[in-house]
Amino acid sequence: MLRQIHRRRFLQTSVAAGLTLPLLNPSSVLGANERLNIGVIGVGGRGAGDLAGVAHENIVALCDVDESRLKDAASKHPKAEKYFDYRKLLDQKNLDAVVVATPDHHHAPATVRAIQRGLHVYCEKPLTHTVNEARLIADMAAKTKVATQMGTQNHEHPGYLRLVELIQSGAIGSVSEVHVITDRPGRWWSQGIETPTDKPPIPSYLKWDLWLGPGAKRDYHPAYVPFKWRGWWDFGCGAIGDMAIHLMDPTFWALELGGLVNVTSMGPEVHAHSGPTWMITHFEFGERGKGEKKLAPVDVNWYEGTAKPDAKIAAELPMNGSLFIGDKGRIAISHDGSPKLLPEDKFADFKGPDPFLPKSPGHHQQWIDACKTGSRTGSNFGYAAPFTEIVLLGNVAYRTGETIEYDPAKGKVTNIASANDLLGKSYRKGWEV
Repeated sequence: MLRQIHRRRFLQTSVAAGLTLPLLNPSSVLGANERLNIGVIGVGGRGAGDLAGVAHENIVALCDVDESRLKDAASKHPKAEKYFDYRKLLDQKNLDAVVVATPDHHHAPATVRAIQRGLHVYCEKPLTHTVNEARLIADMAAKTKVATQMGTQNHEHPGYLRLVELIQSGAIGSVSEVHVITDRPGRWWSQGIETPTDKPPIPSYLKWDLWLGPGAKRDYHPAYVPFKWRGWWDFGCGAIGDMAIHLMDPTFWALELGGLVNVTSMGPEVHAHSGPTWMITHFEFGERGKGEKKLAPVDVNWYEGTAKPDAKIAAELPMNGSLFIGDKGRIAISHDGSPKLLPEDKFADFKGPDPFLPKSPGHHQQWIDACKTGSRTGSNFGYAAPFTEIVLLGNVAYRTGETIEYDPAKGKVTNIASANDLLGKSYRKGWEV
């Protein structure tokens, strides 16, 4: 492991100096048949699934602020060191890679520190809590060349792969309109609610101050922990951050979204602390690409909570799914489903293109392979960060209350200066990125 440690020291020094590093083949450091030394940050909920996904490697460190969850994970990996504070876990010397499965507000602080150490990173979705964090992490990952993956497991789903193949091969012609819907929040968690004022005791198993981490100090309340943190601006990204990062993934991928974008969001009156009970977001993208690869302008429409599209769209749009409208037809797909070409009679005898996207070994395994061999991951941070950036603009537009014009080349909202304050945030001392 000495060569790996030396490489990490070099990477840490180089990142601090702002250097662009050459691609280093991890196989020269760790053989493809050797097991990675992995630390897992957040081992309950989604983190338990991520831990299971990498459990065939060498789990050397576990971290969680919930002592009961940490003990349960440690019972399956008794040789792993246990931590409540991931900053201390990241000081452990024998790490090759880390999995970050915390609430959203911890994603960037943990990921930045891991990349600074030259560690490979698998981070749950959404990649970051803010637009500025996404841009920072994309830049760091590009410089260090570590293997990265955002935890959008459906990126590797056969239905999504086939959908991208159909759209990119022109099965429904030029796509001008996409509609995407989710039923969250509502029965999944609450939004549009007041900050609790009562002060129940902190459970004995919970390290509350560490759970807050970079967030401002506040009293403990079960309205935040566990799971319900998604609906609070200080900790989560609302329904669009939780589900658009899944459901809009094939849209971003197949239509190569990017460039200047106008974003408008509507919903109930903005709450200072909690996300809306419903929101409709309209993304307007211009032409992308050049020559034969030029793509027409496209509008992407997002509906969450109790929001619904008009009846004609709703009739073909599956809940927690997407509807693509092209000049030669339409495609509907549900989360975890297969693409359905519409109208059905028109496509009854349609034979789609031969598959051209590689089958995936699985989202976690794809990342593990990349850590060992330098192969590419589908949801690497070079892809995931710009996608996360676009998704989070929906919340920025909603909280601004006006249409925002965003230029990714500048990383700024160009028409409303005050909206740029919502692209970043402040951090408690000791948790900065």
